[in-house]
Amino acid sequence: MTYENVYVASVAIGANQEQALKAFNEAESFNGPSIIIAYAHSQSHGINMKTPSKYHKAAVESGQWILYRNDPRLINNGGNPFQLDSEKPRINMNTYMKMQHRFDMITTKNQSITKDFLRNLQAQVDKRYNKYLNLASDNLPNRAIWIENLKTYKQVKQ
Repeated sequence: MTYENVYVASVAIGANQEQALKAFNEAESFNGPSIIIAYAHSQSHGINMKTPSKYHKAAVESGQWILYRNDPRLINNGGNPFQLDSEKPRINMNTYMKMQHRFDMITTKNQSITKDFLRNLQAQVDKRYNKYLNLASDNLPNRAIWIENLKTYKQVKQ
């Protein structure tokens, strides 16, 4: 996303179909490289494969998977190219991890180690969400300078 000429999105189709469709349409219409990173479930995750959207939603609601779109075209009108589509995490990582058998070794092992691990993991997830929230903010320090530099770079390149 640091390049001004690449469309990037993160989607989880089972969590938010409208956001995923918007990302695919934007990527298709973008005149340049586009990357869509999609959350995918697997039977090896130890989930009920009949209800995969339940796990997609939990991944997004826990903040483990963040939905966003970064569209460089928005810079042309002075807009922020980064659009955060995820809301603030509503469930904790412990709840998310207990939904999948792949995490059983972590959630059922030594409780004192697990408690510390989960506390640190939750702090990392919260920190990452706040970082993305700041990227989406129009109040970021130096945002105007950053946008102006990208515009200047495009003009020089042409």
